[in-house]
Amino acid sequence: MNDTPAKMCNTGWTKFLRRISPGLGIFIFVLIAGACSGQKSRSDEASKGSKVQAGAEVLLEKHLPTLRQHKVGLVMNPTARVKGVHMLDTLLAHDIPVSALFAPEHGFRGRAEAGERIKDGVDQQTGLPVYSLYGDTRKPTPEMLKKVDLLLFDIQDVGARFYTYHVTLGKVIEAAARAGIPVWVLDRPNPAGGKYVAGWLLREKFRSFVGAYPIPVVHGMTMGELARMMVGESWIEHAGKAEVKVIRMKNWKREMLWPETGLRWYPPSPNLPRFSNAYFYLGTAFFEGTNLSEGRGTDAPFLKLGSPTTNIPDSVINRLEKSAPVDIKKITFTPRSIPGKSVHPKFEGEKVKGIRLSLKGNPDQVKPLEFGLELLRQMIKYTSSVTYKEHLFRLAGTKKIKAYLKGESQKQSLPESWEEDVNSFKKQRKPYLLYK
Repeated sequence: MNDTPAKMCNTGWTKFLRRISPGLGIFIFVLIAGACSGQKSRSDEASKGSKVQAGAEVLLEKHLPTLRQHKVGLVMNPTARVKGVHMLDTLLAHDIPVSALFAPEHGFRGRAEAGERIKDGVDQQTGLPVYSLYGDTRKPTPEMLKKVDLLLFDIQDVGARFYTYHVTLGKVIEAAARAGIPVWVLDRPNPAGGKYVAGWLLREKFRSFVGAYPIPVVHGMTMGELARMMVGESWIEHAGKAEVKVIRMKNWKREMLWPETGLRWYPPSPNLPRFSNAYFYLGTAFFEGTNLSEGRGTDAPFLKLGSPTTNIPDSVINRLEKSAPVDIKKITFTPRSIPGKSVHPKFEGEKVKGIRLSLKGNPDQVKPLEFGLELLRQMIKYTSSVTYKEHLFRLAGTKKIKAYLKGESQKQSLPESWEEDVNSFKKQRKPYLLYK
């Protein structure tokens, strides 16, 4: 056979594997999966000299004998990787009896765009059933959990209240608690670190799937810590019955931003291809609450911003650049439909005038929420016919954002606006923190 592993990935090779014996098929598949992930993936991690061990890696080192005694369900997406190989494939290679897969927003393999409903199905590479947690139901049903007695949750978060994965985590814990099933959270770093906390607390009026719990916009917690807090503060149903175990990371410290972890970035969703997209997203996601483009349909979502009628002066750009180590270039761009990323984005096929953001220094010198909101305020000022959507208030968790964007709160800075919220939250979260 002359095919390389890379070519095998793009052929009907997996069909052959399904025809041979299950044990041999899984063994061969994992060898191919490792090769398909690419030598570059492993060399990239090795060259950076990973400082942090994610919870998934700790699980593989210490907990495999326990897992073999259970029927295991996995709540994961493509970020659930160790050394370039997906945890599903690794667990199967170690004879872990995986019985069901659960797909959050964007899907188990991560091929769906934001907001797209996920359907139940079958994982084509393993033949295991995939149950959607972003379709007709947002939490596992008793039927879905029939063949499961332990759930593993391993998904990379970005640290924003409006990023839906931690809400999925809460729903999973609720359903598991009701069924008497333990949940193990395989912890991963918060890309924005554990010290940066900013934004208004969610008001009950604006509770939704993009904001379900009373936390600030930027919470500075890991998924494991959030799970502990959801249970401890009884934010979820059946909290008293919940059995949650966090598989902690090794060597992660709260001051670490993603580039310091030594870990390779795997996109947690299709429109966050790099750390810089995810970092600026903490603030530029608010463009989604207006008719301004947030860059979907381009090669730089949440970094390219504007509209056909935007005309921001150079003087404003210079002032923004002086406030943080960010490079801002005036550009024009034309959003296009990109299957799997952005179908029919704002201003599709139209020439958009705006800007392109990039980091030009240490990211910890940038406060992305404050920077993004001030940038949005300035772009609104220099754009004709800006409209606001109700989604803006769901993202912010309050209507205070509108007063700021309209320039009606000049006497109070953004940090002052949410200082009381942030201080009370920091005190409340303290008992649930796992890392220094």
